This record gives sequence, C-alpha cells and structure tokens, in this order.
Amino acid sequence: MTLLRILEGRAEPLGATFDGEGVNFAVFSEHARRVTLCLFSPDGRTETHRLDLPERDGDVWHGYVPGLRPGQLYGLRADGPYAPAEGHRFNYHKLLLDPYAKRLTRHPVWHDALMGYTVGAPESDLSFDRRDSARFMPRCVVEDPSFAWGADQPPRRDIAETVIYEAHVKGLTEAHPDVPYRGSFLGLASDPVLEHLQSLGITALELLPAQAFLNDRFLLEKGLVNYWGYQTLGFFAPDPRYLAKDQIAEFQHMVARMHAAGIEVIMDVVYNHTGEGNELGPTLSFRGLDNRSYYRLQEDPRYYINDTGTGNTLNVNHPMVLRMVMDSLRYWVEVMHVDGFRFDLCATLGRRARGGFDRSASFFDAIRQDPVLTRVKLIAEPWDIGPGGYQLGGFPPPFLEWNDKYRDGIRRFWRGDARQVPELADRMAGSARQFDHSGRPATASVNFLTAHDGFTLMDVVSYCEKHNAANGEENRDGHSENFSDNMGAEGPSDDPAILDARARRRRNLLATLLLSQGTPMLLAGDELGNSQAGNNNAYCQDNEIGWVQWDGADPAFLDFTRKLIAFRRAHPILRQKRFLHSRPRLTDGLPDLFWLRPDGAEMTPADWGNPELRVLCAELRMAAGTPEYAQREEALFLVFNNGDPLEVVLPERPAGWRWRLHLDTSRPDLAPHVVEAERLAVDGQSVLAFDLEREDD
Repeated sequence: MTLLRILEGRAEPLGATFDGEGVNFAVFSEHARRVTLCLFSPDGRTETHRLDLPERDGDVWHGYVPGLRPGQLYGLRADGPYAPAEGHRFNYHKLLLDPYAKRLTRHPVWHDALMGYTVGAPESDLSFDRRDSARFMPRCVVEDPSFAWGADQPPRRDIAETVIYEAHVKGLTEAHPDVPYRGSFLGLASDPVLEHLQSLGITALELLPAQAFLNDRFLLEKGLVNYWGYQTLGFFAPDPRYLAKDQIAEFQHMVARMHAAGIEVIMDVVYNHTGEGNELGPTLSFRGLDNRSYYRLQEDPRYYINDTGTGNTLNVNHPMVLRMVMDSLRYWVEVMHVDGFRFDLCATLGRRARGGFDRSASFFDAIRQDPVLTRVKLIAEPWDIGPGGYQLGGFPPPFLEWNDKYRDGIRRFWRGDARQVPELADRMAGSARQFDHSGRPATASVNFLTAHDGFTLMDVVSYCEKHNAANGEENRDGHSENFSDNMGAEGPSDDPAILDARARRRRNLLATLLLSQGTPMLLAGDELGNSQAGNNNAYCQDNEIGWVQWDGADPAFLDFTRKLIAFRRAHPILRQKRFLHSRPRLTDGLPDLFWLRPDGAEMTPADWGNPELRVLCAELRMAAGTPEYAQREEALFLVFNNGDPLEVVLPERPAGWRWRLHLDTSRPDLAPHVVEAERLAVDGQSVLAFDLEREDD
C-alpha cells in the first residue's frame, strides 16, 4: 500500500478540489467527532487508505493529500453519536457520498447494509447496524471540471421571447432512430435533436432532473426504476446513467451545442429533499454526515418533517445547507454554463423554521442578491404538500411560476364545462389575479397545458380516466381529475370522426396556449402526437410508455405547431410583459384590450355571468410609440369558439389597415389572407387569429 500524507489543507472550497499538485478535501459536519477520507483503487473494489481529516475550521473538516490526481475514487465516513431521539444518526460503518462530489461512478446497489439500523429489529431505526456498506455504494470521483468552451456565449434570451420545451434526457432520445448515444447528454447534443428544436422555434430546453439521483428500492423490486429522477443524491454530479463515456464534459458539450443553436438549457432541480427518505431510509450521505443539520426534524427529532411527501425535507434554513444549495446553483451556471433552473416543490424552500411559507425567506433573499444567479432564469413549482403549501403567485420577482390554474382552466373551457369564459379571459391575459403585483410582469406565469406529471396532449383528448396499472399501484397513483375528454372512445380509436375531433381539440388547446400572454411551455412529444397510453404518472416507466415515440409522428400537427410558434414570435403583442386590463393607454388614451361579443358589442356583466356562453372574442392593441412598435399600430383579433357555428363581426380597422386571417384551427392548411368583409362565418370548435396589414402592402 502506498503511503500517503494528509496535510492541513484549507476549509474552502468545499468538496474535492485538484490544484495541480494534489487534492484538497473539505466537508461540513457540525456534530461529528471525526470525518475520515476513504480512498479506493482505480477499479473501485479496494479501499486503499483511510485518512482522518486533520483540521476543523468551525464546522468544516479539511485536509490536503499531495500527489492525488483527477480520477481518484473516494468516499467519506463520519463518526459521532448514534442517538435518533436527539436527531443524530452517525454510523462510521457506512461509506458516505461527498455532498459536493462532481461525479459518481454508479448508483447504490440495494442491500440492508446501506441502512444505519438493523432491518427487522424492534423499533428498528433505534438499532445500530455494524456492517460495512462500501461494497454497495458508488464512489465519488475527483474531477477537474475545466472545459474548452471556446466562444460559447449563453443566448441570454429575453423572457418575453422564450418558448420552453420540457424534456427527459433519455425519454427524448431513446426511441429516435437517428440519434447516436441515445439516452444520454451526447444524444441530446446530436444534430437530429438540435434540428428538431430549431425547426420548432424552441428557445429553452428544460430538462427533468439530471443531477445524480437514487433508484428507489421499492421500484426495483417491482422491476421498475425511478425514471423521472426526483430523488437527488448529488447536487453537483450529473446522473451517471446519462454519461455515455463517464465524463462530465459530456454535459458541458451538450450545453455548448445548445447554445450554438441559440437554445438555453434549464435544469429541473430538487433542493427540497434528498433520496435518503425518512427514518427507515438508507444512510448514503447527508444523514450520516450530520442528520440534525441537513434535515428539518419534528419536535421529536427521531422523525422528519415531510412537507415534500418523500419522507424528508432539506433544512435550507441552516446556513451551511443553504450554502450548499447556493454553491450547487452557481456551479451549474459558472462551470457547466446552464441558463436557468426550475425548482421542484419550491414552496418548501421558502419555509421558515416553524414551517410557514415566507416570500422573504433566506433562500429567496440569498438568490435575489446573488450576482451570478440573478442573471439566469428562475422558475418555481409553487406548491408542496405541507400546510399552506399552495402558493401560486406568491413568489418574489424575478421568479417565474408554473401556472397549473392555466392548465386546468384552458382544459375545462375546451372540454365544455360551464362558466369557463371568464376563466379563459383571465388565463389568456396573463393570470393577473395571481401575478399582477410587486412589479411582476405577465411573463411571470409559465403557461402549460401538459407537463411530465400528467397526461400528454394526445392523452388529454383520448382518455377520460387515468390508466396507471403499469405502475404497480392498482391505479391509485396519479391525479384522478385531469379535466380531459376522450371525444367518444376511451383510448385508441380508428373512427374517423373521433380522430378528427381529437385533432381539432389538440389544435384548439395548443393555439390557446401560444396566443396567451405569459411564458409558454410545451411538453416534449406533444408536437408529434405522443401518447403514454393514458398513464398520467409515468415516473417509473423507463420504456415505451415514458419515451417520446418518433415513429408514427403526426406531421400535420408538427407543422401546425411550428406555424403557431412562428406566429407568436412575429407578434410582440402576445409576448409583451405589461398586463392588459382594458385600461386607457398612455400613448393615445385608448384601451389596450377589448372583450367583445360575436356581434361586435363589448361584453356586459350579464354576458360574463352567462353559464352557457361558449365563445370569447378579444381585440388586443399596441399603439405606435411603444418600444416594440415605434412606427405603426399593432392589433390582433382572436376568437375562441367552443360552441356552435356563428357569425362574428370584425372590429373597426384603423385608417389605412385591414384585417388578415392568419389562423383558423378548423382549417389548419388555410393560407393567411385579407378579409374584406365586416362579418365572417366561424365554425364551431375553432380558434381564429387575425392581425393587421396595411392596405398598400
């Protein structure tokens, strides 16, 4: 065995840092009595050295090992009290992951030795297990994360021009016949994927969790896996299953390729909990390093606060845990060049020590003052399952928020539910009730019809009920109310009338999304007609159910999607950040938004209260003199008709202009053309969009 010296080293940066001559190790633990560095042979099978970190600066243990190089495999052990009743669960027999590790070799192999307690013992979590867990644990890898970025520049897309595309790293690429390295970051970086995103007009790719995560034991025992990835174990390490060549540079290469194509990369991140679960979960990292510091514990500290529904809640109120989160975010921006984050269960991150949500909580204050993080996109999932956990509209700027009220309201309008016209009006005008405060723009609302959690767009129009039997939970999991409609047959159909109705409903839904104020988000595969066979909770389906199916794609709907995104891009009035409230404009004193009846008259309170109303007409105007339109008037006239065929009176045109019909979902192949008549017949179940054209054009 080679003799190694361990020197004092330094307390920062945390993690394993190579300086050209050796590696510095620094680890936080407030309550440990000893922290030990474990080094492994290149194949990871043999533990070659145990070196106690010799120095402690406050609560940071550190040491420096000369001669170590990138590629060195390592882990940690922490010695301290095993006293669950006091919140302590140290167990020196358990190999632990470094919370700051930049790469992991694999995932844990499930075995009872991973538990800090003896499985099956009475009050088992109070017992103590002495088996060494090293053979079942992945190894951390010392990395030099430098990368030849060349001329890489973040696209820095203005949020007003952003169109988000939510995708799974593997799910987007695994079934694509022309993608090399399918299922990996390198697959995402391939020409077929880039060309598809560019042709659609996507500006931001939002990836489901790509940080290293755990495969839950109960899923593996059922022959399933944690496919979505919402069980993070390493906040700095890309998940090893997405690395085709075991190099973190693969992620960096993917980002550089996206940037060269003008596409930003947003990461879905899970800082609200970890994959270690509750008191009966494994000891893999945080629990063994300092359970009482890393997790929020109940009044009886044997048990965990569970505002996340996963068994535990990360204690971001602790300054060193908050530091870890902030260090992780900055690492992904500065070292990996990502362009933003979507925060899973973000309400949890805003909870104070006593559990209440506070938009001025430490996490939000830390981000809002950070010069690195304030220049990237920040998106909140604005809820958790804790008390008062639904906080839509309650987050501080510059956060954007997933707007589930938009999803449900638009689905209900097109399903034909009563009293939905006022809801449609509110949602397509930016959901001002939730977001028009604190100087927040209309783009703060991330509008979506579908996301990874729920039905695909095709399934929204093909199923009335969820069909989750493949998940092994007797169809009890997943949302039961999806505001969906099978259009006459549950699931696949060969009836031409049903297929036509489903196609039109999809066009109406997507047109509504892209004609609304706010920031639109599409689910990967919706543009292709992708289905999950009615499974609305495919979190464990790493197979044809969860993957985007490229074969059998719907070319007509794909083309329709491209045209809609292009129409939105060509009309800044749809993308403006100002809320439209039918108030006089400063430029000319005229209202900026008119809600109209089909006969051209303005809507009355009686019209808004009519439960049988199925049509909404809106005229949006942007005056000359606004930044987007310094030289000319801009106006759109939109019709959303979920009722029978009717006749619509077009609004009065400004002098020298005429209305041009650009979109009619009942006739998707219709070419844009000028409408000279003052009245127009409108089919039932359709969306129409008109813009203005100069008479001399």
